[in-house]
Amino acid sequence: MRQALEAWGRQQPALPLLVEKPGRTKDEAPRRWHGHSILRRVEVEYSKGRVTQEEVRFVVVHSSQLARQQTQTYARAQEKEAGAIADHVRQVHTRWFACEVDAEAAIAEYAHRGPGRRGRQPQSWRHHTVRYRVVADTRPTRRGRPSKTDPPPMEAG
Repeated sequence: MRQALEAWGRQQPALPLLVEKPGRTKDEAPRRWHGHSILRRVEVEYSKGRVTQEEVRFVVVHSSQLARQQTQTYARAQEKEAGAIADHVRQVHTRWFACEVDAEAAIAEYAHRGPGRRGRQPQSWRHHTVRYRVVADTRPTRRGRPSKTDPPPMEAG
């Protein structure tokens, strides 16, 4: 019976406003439920085992409450994943390698092509494509204070 009423409710172009409640806060929009009250004859079984046809009132309601909650949850999950990717990119940018072989090994680890940790399979990014490349660069070393006449010591990586 429930599936039949759900199908009937989906076929209706617009259900009338049944209940409206104000939002929980000033910023929250009012909550509205659109629906329709229907009387149907259905089989009813009583506790003593007697089965009869009775007229029962059903209320078919279209509610957007779960849709709003799902939208908020999805938005939070997207923000969390974007933060995880930003942290990963920040971590990758701060790593410095002395040679190209070490950098390639780190890329394999980041791309989850290398061995997993503690015997586990490596986990890859599920919904994102992360691209890596090796770039030769130099940066000033942080070993002591150079004299004013000498150029700052640089290291290659």
